Amino acid sequence: MSLKDRTIVVTGGTSGIGEACARHFVQLGANVVMASIQQAEGEALEAELSETSRAKFIACDVTQEDQVRSLIDGAVAAFGRIDAIHCNAGAWGQGTAEDFDDAIWNKVMGVNVKGALLTAKYGIPAMRATGGGTILATTSVAAQIGFPQHAVYCASKAALEALVRCLAVDYAGVVRVVGISPGTVKTPMLAATCQGWDKPIEELYAEVAKKIPVRRLGEPEDVAKAAAFLLSDDASYINGTILTLDGGTMPLPPW
Repeated sequence: MSLKDRTIVVTGGTSGIGEACARHFVQLGANVVMASIQQAEGEALEAELSETSRAKFIACDVTQEDQVRSLIDGAVAAFGRIDAIHCNAGAWGQGTAEDFDDAIWNKVMGVNVKGALLTAKYGIPAMRATGGGTILATTSVAAQIGFPQHAVYCASKAALEALVRCLAVDYAGVVRVVGISPGTVKTPMLAATCQGWDKPIEELYAEVAKKIPVRRLGEPEDVAKAAAFLLSDDASYINGTILTLDGGTMPLPPW
């Protein structure tokens, strides 16, 4: 498995899963473009990773078409080509249908679905120009599970998985399109979902870990290793499908 000298764009690439992926891809010899709205974190990560490899941060709000276009143009300008795009930028919002409003919808669907679609819109022509490539989307087991008070988030991840399948069909022979579906992974977003509980976060994590068949929560590095495989030539026959990475959570019985 090798990513050496490939150029990979990672959206949401400055924290959590995206940061872990950027670091791992660099370790495997890739040129990595990290994109996010976190300017300070992105500049610091670029400075750190550039000490040993070629890495670049580009500020980008994936819900804004002009910024996504500039991201793709900037990646090509920096490294001459794009070989893969990891659509990892994600947003979360809590609430039931009665809590629904345009702000929640625009934030969650905008980042999780529109952002991926815009990245594909401009990224696919760039990859086609140099012989093709791979798109990887970070989805979630929320696409299959009705998490309480996660109505819009669950809907967004289900839509993203549908987008993976459609892109794989529409751009057959040009790009491979795959998804990775993490379960409970220790990220800043997971920590945000724990706010308001009457227990310390580490106690909550320990209780959840006991229920997962592998008896631990996922780490961002777990996702990064699987993502690297999916972007490599070793996964060249994997297309239009989603890899579940949840420690065995999905097969659990409901009692």
